Parts: sequence; C-alpha cells; structure tokens
Amino acid sequence: MVERSDRAPLLDWEEVEAPSSAEQPVSERQSSSPSNSRALGCTAPGFGWSTSPGGPTSVSETDGGGGGGAPPASTSAAGIGADAAPCPDTDEHPSGLGPGDVSLDSEIVKWEEKDQIVSVFVVTFNTRSGNMLEWCLPKDMDLEGVEFKAIASGSHRVTTDFIYFRKGSYFGLACFANMAVESAVERGARMKSVGILSPSYTLLYRYMSFLEHQVGLQLQNPGHYSPLEAFYEDKRALLPPSGEEAVTACPANAWGAALNHSMHPEMKITHPAGCMSQFIRFFGEQIMVLWKMALLRRRILIFSPPPVGVVCYRVYCCCCLANVSLPGVGVSVPEFRPFFYVNVADISALENELAYVACTTEKIFEEKKDLYDVYVDNQNVKTYREGLKPLLRLSAADRDKYRKLTEQRQMLLYSQEENGDCVSSEEDLFILFFLEQNNRIFQTLSEVAGSPDPTLTQESVRAMGLDPHGDRLFLLHLLEIYGYDTLLVSDQLCCS
Repeated sequence: MVERSDRAPLLDWEEVEAPSSAEQPVSERQSSSPSNSRALGCTAPGFGWSTSPGGPTSVSETDGGGGGGAPPASTSAAGIGADAAPCPDTDEHPSGLGPGDVSLDSEIVKWEEKDQIVSVFVVTFNTRSGNMLEWCLPKDMDLEGVEFKAIASGSHRVTTDFIYFRKGSYFGLACFANMAVESAVERGARMKSVGILSPSYTLLYRYMSFLEHQVGLQLQNPGHYSPLEAFYEDKRALLPPSGEEAVTACPANAWGAALNHSMHPEMKITHPAGCMSQFIRFFGEQIMVLWKMALLRRRILIFSPPPVGVVCYRVYCCCCLANVSLPGVGVSVPEFRPFFYVNVADISALENELAYVACTTEKIFEEKKDLYDVYVDNQNVKTYREGLKPLLRLSAADRDKYRKLTEQRQMLLYSQEENGDCVSSEEDLFILFFLEQNNRIFQTLSEVAGSPDPTLTQESVRAMGLDPHGDRLFLLHLLEIYGYDTLLVSDQLCCS
C-alpha cells in the first residue's frame, strides 16, 4: 500500500475531526444524497472509465511523495445506509502460488494510484458579483470557470451538496455549504465551496470529509486558509515533466480477477456504497434503455435540480452499464467519458465529444439538441434522434433481464439479512450483471464472425440474451458502431 507522506510540516488537515452535530454550521444533510462513501469508479481499460492515455504505470512510477494510505474503514461503510450494517472484509486470498505466479494483492497494489492534487481552492457567492474564486493554490493555476462548477446553478436552494466535475484535463470535487447569517450585505445567507483538482477522479473521495469540514470553517471563519495550504503542500501532484497527466489504470487482468474472486479492500470502496441500488430504484426498468444507449456510446445528458451529488452518481452508474472486459472489444469505438456536472460554460467542450455522460442543473441544455443524443429529465428518458426513438421501447428480453436483476438483488438482500452475508454487495452484483451481459453479447458476436457462416440467426441473438425481434434495431446499431461489418443478419430477424 502507498504510505502517507510525512514531509509536510503542518498536518492539521489530517488530524481534524468532523465537527459534532452541535458544531455543524449546516443544520441538516440532504436526505436524497447517499451517505459519506463517495468514491468513484475504477479506471480499468474497457470499462468505459479510462480517462487518460497515460495507461497503467509500474510501481516505480507510482511511488513517491504525497501518497495517502487506504482510508479508514468507516469511509467505505458510511454510505451503506440504514438497510445494512457495515461488514468486515472476510475474503481470503488464494495461497500456495507458484514461483512464477503473482498474487491478486500484488497485481492491484501495482496499479494503485498515488495522490495527485494539482489545486485546492475556495469559491464564494458575492451578492453583487455572483460566484467568485476567493482563494487558490497554486496561484498561477488556470481555474477560469471553476467558480460555476463548484457552486452549481440553483445551489442556493439546498443547504449542502458535493459536486464532481471536469476542468480541462482534470477532475474536481467540491463541497458546498449554505449558512444563514444576520447580514444585510450578504442578504441573510453565506455560500461557499471548497474544492480540489486531480488528473483522476478515483481518489477524490478520500478528501470528502476534509472538504466538508473546511467549507464549514470557511463559513464560520472566512479567510482561514492554513489547513488548505498544509493539505496542498502534502498532497500536491508530482506530474511528469512533459506536463502530460499520467493517470494510473487498473490492468484488465487484475480487475477481472478481482471481480471473479475476492476484491482487495481498496477496490471495494472504489464505487460509492448504495449508489447502484439507488440507481436501480430510481430508474427501474428504464436502466435497460440507458444500458443500450451506453453500450452504443451515445451522448447522455442527465438533468436534475440540486442537490448535484446524487446526480453525479447517476453519471457514474451509466458508465458502469457499458463495462466490457473481453480483450480487444471496443478499441475502435469512442471512449465513454464521464463529464459529471456541466454548465453553459462547457458547451464548447461538449460539442467536440463523441460519447459522454454528464449531468446538469441548467434547463437551457434541453434546447441544445445538437449537444446530446439522449436527454434524461429525472426519470424520463427521451431522444430527439429519429433513429434512436425505437430503442426507448423495452423489448421482452429487456424486461426479462430486469426481472432477473431484481430477483438477484432480492436473493442477495435476503442472504445478507438471514445469513449475515458480508462478502457480496449490491454494487458488485450490479456491475457483474451488466459486465457479464455485455461480455455475452460480444463473445457471441466474435464466435459467429469466426464461423464458416457468419450469419446472426434467431438462435445466436437469443444466445446473446437479446430479443430477435424487439432488439433487431439495437443489434444493427451495435454491429455498425463496433465494426462487425462482416456479419450478416438473417432475414428472419424482422422488426416486431
């Protein structure tokens, strides 16, 4: 594991505990947001989450100052919710490896990312000037527009929030808080946000509690930046001299082994506990429509009023729907990029994206129909592309898959309640369900393409878990996007 750096003279940011409920500047948390486990995704190649051409790096490349060790167990357990108590990691890793074998632990440790904080900043709302960048390190960092990402449009209606976003080639996490004050100048409310930037989003969650605490301090005692300065000095990134931001990625073989066997504790918290189950409950059968759109690499924009944090999780979950672990699959299709929260300042960036998932609180985006293929307004999934409209209808196979997913979740919940099953989780079940479904599709396509008669028949389509009639258009789009132009489609596959 990467050891915590001890080079900073001031480590009060590490020692600060979250304020008690009596000291909280914020009266209540937003009930619609998940609890405190807010990690985001693995950057495994082929999983729709590779965010940089940097690729995997060796141990020597990831060692160095600024590393933060594994977060405390309470970080990963906090987001489980009231339905389940946190479970200890009871997995046992296989032993007795031969001299040429490498343990799963070793594989995963090799790709574990070190801390790479490139900036820390404070944003405030000014009644005359609007959102303003109040303070930042380093001073010469280009943070233009970050003030509109760290305080989302409409945030004045919520007490607290957290926001994932992109800023150029970096990812950001900001914690927002709104405190009532007796000040005519501030019009009765003080709003601030404290955030950080990194080349990768996968470790940002480690500093959620720190950012929440710091934004509370900034509300109560504006201008006190010493903990933020110490934090930056301890965690600032050591980027390559070329200026290219190398983002460590999990090797596909290590990730696949972890999914099929036992997960390393660090990997267990790389997705926010509870976000998958919330995603399923929120969208219901509509996740099957989102699954198809994600697999087809469509541009998906999710609209929702604040709070933004829970909507950022929907962005993450949509990307997980497109996971594929078969080697070579998807190398020729556009990278499925998470943009998280976007506003009108991101319009020019989105115009150049071929495939992405993003969320916004700004209704004006619905009118920008050239920016997206699929528009999700809360639970309503729609498209203005005539060629995609038939895909909004659920096929018989879609309903069957959703029924199986629901049954598996119910069995898992029963096992957790009755037998104290602490090994499996809804998050793992969700990811594996769609991973196996996607692998099944592309494995069948590869087998048919390599056969003497490369024709997709009703039997081969059913072998993929698809409906020969209801999924015909989806299949044709899939063959085109992924370059299976040598395959023939049987005339028996007619539209229903």
